[in-house]
Amino acid sequence: MGEAVDRAYQAIREGIMRGTYAQGAHITAQGLATASGLSRTPVREAMRRLDAEGLIRIIPNRGAFVVHWDKDEIQHIYDLRVLLEGFAAESAALHVTPEQLLELRAIADEMQAMVISPEPSREAIAEVNDRFHKAILKASGNSRLQELLNGIVEMSLVLSTFRHYQIEELRRSANQHSELVSALEVRDPAWARNVMAAHILSARHTLLNVLSN
Repeated sequence: MGEAVDRAYQAIREGIMRGTYAQGAHITAQGLATASGLSRTPVREAMRRLDAEGLIRIIPNRGAFVVHWDKDEIQHIYDLRVLLEGFAAESAALHVTPEQLLELRAIADEMQAMVISPEPSREAIAEVNDRFHKAILKASGNSRLQELLNGIVEMSLVLSTFRHYQIEELRRSANQHSELVSALEVRDPAWARNVMAAHILSARHTLLNVLSN
């Protein structure tokens, strides 16, 4: 049962992240069970988990809906990211290990290689971006900070998958990752915090511009 719930959870979550289930979409246990090839029992349990994480909302007598965020909520999410991830980057500059630096540089280089392509895969870049930000959190050495940011980062990833990014925006994001690693390599916390803040704010402006069109 536990394995089936995990499979259902991953299937639904990935569907939300990839935009298969759009913001505000009504989803049902029967429909999700059919799509995932699982029974309704593990799907219902997975839906309860996703509701607790804030990715869907289960409303009594109405059903389950993928969460929809308006512009004010997006502003709030990104304000929190600037504060918390900026602090994470600052902490990482002080606590990152040589092994973590190598990993971060490798991830940054991987993204740089991907954005050189004339038709880069937005989905693949989003996955690399996710790994990079999680690696920064790990390098901060602050487990409480990781817990606080998990839900916030996941919500912003739902909104800011790279499907709508122009090539210059993808390259800017990759360059900011590379600069952030450079700040960590010289262990400059102020530089690291400022680069992370600029990185998140530029992503917010891109996202809000997309939603306005």
